[in-house]
Amino acid sequence: MHNHPSGDPTPSQADVQMTKAIIDIAGPLGISVHDHIIVGKNGHASLKGMRLI
Repeated sequence: MHNHPSGDPTPSQADVQMTKAIIDIAGPLGISVHDHIIVGKNGHASLKGMRLI
């Protein structure tokens, strides 16, 4: 979870790439990443809910 100070919770390409990298690294360690939430002034976005992960 993190915030976007701009207020727009839309995930950037870097957000998606970083999340996928974390998932790839965490998996072999037995760590599950369930979602990545981005919070902004205008609401929130869920990468899982948006089917980006």
